[in-house]
Amino acid sequence: MSILDRFKLDGRVAIVTGATSGLGVAFADGLAEAGADVAICGRRAERLDGTKATVEAHGRRCVAVQADVADPDDCTRLVEQTVSELGRVDILINNAGIGTAVPATRETPEQFRQVVDINLNGSYWMAQACGRAMKDGGSIVNIGSVLGSTTAGLPQAAYAATKAAIIGLTRDLAQQWTGRKGIRVNALAPGFFESEMTEQYPEGYLEMMMVRVPAGRKGEAEELVSAAIFLASDASSYVTGALLPVDGGMLTT
Repeated sequence: MSILDRFKLDGRVAIVTGATSGLGVAFADGLAEAGADVAICGRRAERLDGTKATVEAHGRRCVAVQADVADPDDCTRLVEQTVSELGRVDILINNAGIGTAVPATRETPEQFRQVVDINLNGSYWMAQACGRAMKDGGSIVNIGSVLGSTTAGLPQAAYAATKAAIIGLTRDLAQQWTGRKGIRVNALAPGFFESEMTEQYPEGYLEMMMVRVPAGRKGEAEELVSAAIFLASDASSYVTGALLPVDGGMLTT
């Protein structure tokens, strides 16, 4: 196998959660371009059709499932439907997530719990369901954040707490499953990328934060997708339990 062949995903089946907009769509698109068939999910069923068409434009099969990752039963159903229609599961991109920017003295229990339910619990339920279904090994890529390791000038206790927890979850699942089941578990820590969540930030916030980024700019979706394909593919066959920042150097400052 050549070096470039190690990045190909031909014959693989991937699941992308939160694939109704932004980076979720980009992940599904990139995985399909790399050769994978893709199952996608999201809570907004009407938005899945566009992502499905994007995947199929690459000549790949796509299964679109309305599902809420905060519900363990939905996660199990998504994985079972993927296996039923696409034959297997090899890759999970744990992308679904939400964020809030609420001062800690005013954040309600419901707001905090919702972020935890989707970002942390949802990542675990999806990993758990895929871990049961990956019979021949596989790769799980959790989407964390630089805010799991630093702060960024907004009150984001719930979001930051869940992204810090993703680091611990990734390491523990890697030590449980890599040797015994052949499932590698890694995480990406994106820096500043435009997304549906960042649209909620104050005007000019992202531009103001560039002073903390040595690269001096926001990330492009393709740069994060490329890192995900590396972790999903045989190119990273000796990488597990790792946190890979894709942040333009932000965590160095």
